[in-house]
Amino acid sequence: MSRITALAEKRAAVQVEIDALSTSIETEARAFSADEQSKFDEFITDARGLDAEISRIEEAEASRAAADAVSARYGLTGNAQVKEPQVYRAGGANSYFRDLAAASVRNDRDAADRLFRNDKMVAESRAINTTDTSGGDFVPPVYLVEKWVALARAGRIVANEVTSQILPSGTDSINLPKITGGATVAPQATNGAAISNTDIVTGTVTGPVVTLSGGQLVSLQLLEQSPINMDEVLLQDLAADYASKLDRAVLFGTGTSGQMKGLLVISGTNSVTYTTASPTIAGIYSKTADAVQQVHTGRFLPPTHIFMHPRRWAAFIAASDSTGRPLVVPSSVGRFNAMGGLDAVAAEGYVGELQGLPVYVDANIPTNLGAGTNEDRIIVARAADAFLYEGTSRAEVLPQTYGANLQVLVRMYNYAAFIGDRLPASFSIIGGTGLVTPTF
Repeated sequence: MSRITALAEKRAAVQVEIDALSTSIETEARAFSADEQSKFDEFITDARGLDAEISRIEEAEASRAAADAVSARYGLTGNAQVKEPQVYRAGGANSYFRDLAAASVRNDRDAADRLFRNDKMVAESRAINTTDTSGGDFVPPVYLVEKWVALARAGRIVANEVTSQILPSGTDSINLPKITGGATVAPQATNGAAISNTDIVTGTVTGPVVTLSGGQLVSLQLLEQSPINMDEVLLQDLAADYASKLDRAVLFGTGTSGQMKGLLVISGTNSVTYTTASPTIAGIYSKTADAVQQVHTGRFLPPTHIFMHPRRWAAFIAASDSTGRPLVVPSSVGRFNAMGGLDAVAAEGYVGELQGLPVYVDANIPTNLGAGTNEDRIIVARAADAFLYEGTSRAEVLPQTYGANLQVLVRMYNYAAFIGDRLPASFSIIGGTGLVTPTF
């Protein structure tokens, strides 16, 4: 529904109230009571305000139409643009969540207008479609969307390294084609003999679209009376948990009960088992080489990433040879005869290299696997062969059932789908008793 259509419907509803009061007075041939006069004056004020707002939007649309006509007449491309300041920006006067509450709880027209203008700006700047929202939900402002992404990167290491795609609207699953049986080529026995002719066999792999959401109960006093905008504070907490939950889903979602199917669960991946009662880094290193070659021989292309838990990388950088020299050497001192390189001291993300591949540590990799519930996993991956589809995050403020306590529910949600099993040979999973909790 367009903004002007919504205003017109409100204007019509106000006119119904005005006509009802007027008809009652005329029928009974009497004057307004004090209460009726107050209501009548309030309706007239609302009607005038709505009329002015409708006129303003109509004038703006007429001006835009005139400008478009001039551009078309003179063949202008529209490259010259006037940048309108963002409705919501860091340190700005307007608070996104405060306006959500004001529009939802008090039907504040100014707040609603700012929200609609923000929705349009975000859609234009990010090339997204915001028309599939339902009453009360809006796209967060640009600076908060950027903040969401920036904050999310710290807790979604694997999710950030696979191929990122925009989630199409209007679907509950993503289906990708897959060739399950290929054509064949063979030598022609003699001139004129039949050539090899085998039809390819195709199929599809499917990833369900899942919903990830979270909310916080917030007092109206906090939203309306706080000297600072609470947008960043509220979003940071929700974004951090969203990032973690999405990454975990990509890693080990079960594929049931509304979950994605994660890399550690999909079938057909290369399995490398390191079984020993006395694990060593040298033993894990050789298994990593096996994991790499299995991607080479199964996918016929090289892997691009090694993912492991921070505790496993710590075991690598703690390992030393018989003379006490480290096997993984900091880049600042060179890498002569080293097993790997330490490039960054980081809790999450890129830290160094092994087998010529970049190593990323991700604390969401489980550490409670195996018979003893104390094993982690190492993933050697051609990450681009997995696809993560994400929509644009949405926000709502819901006053229902919380009004008696002067509270509202601030809710954020997003839709996502993950497909990691289109080319399962792109992933090698190293596990076994050799990956129990390391000792230092």
